[in-house]
Amino acid sequence: MIRLDDQPWLKASATRAVMAALEAAGGPGCARFVGGCVRNALIGAPVADIDIATTLKPEETDRAIRAAGLKSVPTGIAHGTVTAVSERQPFEITTLRRDVSTDGRNATVAFTDDWAEDAARRDFRLNALYADGEGRVFDPTGEGVADAAAGRIVFVGDPETRIREDYLRILRFFRFFAWYGRGEPDEAALKACRELAPGMTRLSAERVSKELMTLLAAPDPLVAMAAMTDAGVLAQILPEAANGPLFEAAVGLSADPVIRLMTLFPTDERLVREASARLRFSNATRDRLAAAAAAAPAVRLTMSDPEVRAAVYRHGARTVADAVYRRWAESPEGADAAQRLLALAESWRRPSMPVGGRELARLGVEPGPETGRLLKAFEDGWIADDFPSEGHAERLAALVRP
Repeated sequence: MIRLDDQPWLKASATRAVMAALEAAGGPGCARFVGGCVRNALIGAPVADIDIATTLKPEETDRAIRAAGLKSVPTGIAHGTVTAVSERQPFEITTLRRDVSTDGRNATVAFTDDWAEDAARRDFRLNALYADGEGRVFDPTGEGVADAAAGRIVFVGDPETRIREDYLRILRFFRFFAWYGRGEPDEAALKACRELAPGMTRLSAERVSKELMTLLAAPDPLVAMAAMTDAGVLAQILPEAANGPLFEAAVGLSADPVIRLMTLFPTDERLVREASARLRFSNATRDRLAAAAAAAPAVRLTMSDPEVRAAVYRHGARTVADAVYRRWAESPEGADAAQRLLALAESWRRPSMPVGGRELARLGVEPGPETGRLLKAFEDGWIADDFPSEGHAERLAALVRP
């Protein structure tokens, strides 16, 4: 039997406390680690979240956690999930389940004590892996361990059946391939994704955007994105996107998923905002995309230092950097110029406007539209002259009394 060796999380006191609490209520073997923590431990990838499956019913899990003096949070108790908090670390614990009915978005489940039934309702074979408290690995499908080692993303059972249970699994297929896949994507899975892609319209925008952003954050999402494009899935969720050389270049320049996403769009602020609203991107992502689209005409790799400072003053350092990455992706031979612009945008500190309404009042200008016009004229000249630190009073007086 395969065992997980040298896994700090497996031996950690916080983990052992949770497993001991469950086994005190349900006996040895009632709880096993499941999914990503087992998969990642097998392939030597970092383990972030520790999920546990158990034969205990949710109410029994809750009582067992509390009886051990740990915090229990009923995060999804109707679907069998309780979160235990041990030494400030969350552990998501879910009762073994089988699907009773699904609508492609939500499932009605029944609890079971059959590990094979629980595995049969999971998405991919490499995610249907379990390990007990001693690290012994259980592979109910018989292929999960081999898939993890080979970088194969294969649905459990029939791909169409798994997708019809939850159409988000289409995006999950490409996301898992981006992170863990090697070689060519599974043909049966691609066929099912292509044929069932229209079903994604019933998914919530938040679920779709989360999967897309996680995919784009993969070290190298190019093969997954190409396959997703060929299958018509990208067009289904983001019809504005153009997956081509610009995106391919951006992947090699930055690991930032927002920069990569930016290069899928044309530099059209209105279009970007409409797409962001439809997919309900986070406010931060939406604003970055829109700002970069708006600033793009003002950013060139041939900019002088004063022009860079002017752009940073008007648009912000983050926005200028995003626009520079786009220009760099458009002209990969401009690496030296792009790196110079990025360094300057990051290091320069935007100064505050050195004059305001108070200074104009001293010159006899009454508050009103004229104040705004004069301050705007002063600011434009100050920027054009590369933010001089002296002579502000004289410049302002010259505008008031030409």
